[in-house]
Amino acid sequence: MTLNVSGRFVVQRHHARRLHYDFRLEMDGVLKSWAVPKEPPLEAGVRRLAVEVEDHALSYLNFEGVIPEGMYGAGTVEIWDKGVYTLKSRSSDKIEFTLNGDKMNGDYALIRFKGDENWLLIKKKSR
Repeated sequence: MTLNVSGRFVVQRHHARRLHYDFRLEMDGVLKSWAVPKEPPLEAGVRRLAVEVEDHALSYLNFEGVIPEGMYGAGTVEIWDKGVYTLKSRSSDKIEFTLNGDKMNGDYALIRFKGDENWLLIKKKSR
């Protein structure tokens, strides 16, 4: 069942203590956010760990720059990809959506590990 709900997304390449990617979906008036330790999947069937982190303000959709030392998330942030998405389904343990970005396009899913902040970000295979 398609919900026909759409929103914006952004993926920020974040050079903090360790290089990672911040994957953010606009939902419920905020950016639902996950830290992805490796480059997000661009090919079908590829899975990446995505650790759920705190929601961020919508202003982070366009944030690029340097977060100063001593501040949470200190380091360089650059936009790696951005665009819009269509939500296909959403439950507490699974979110399915279609991305339309510069790099990330097609059907994706976030699937939660049982009772955990750890999820899998998966690029789904085309039908």
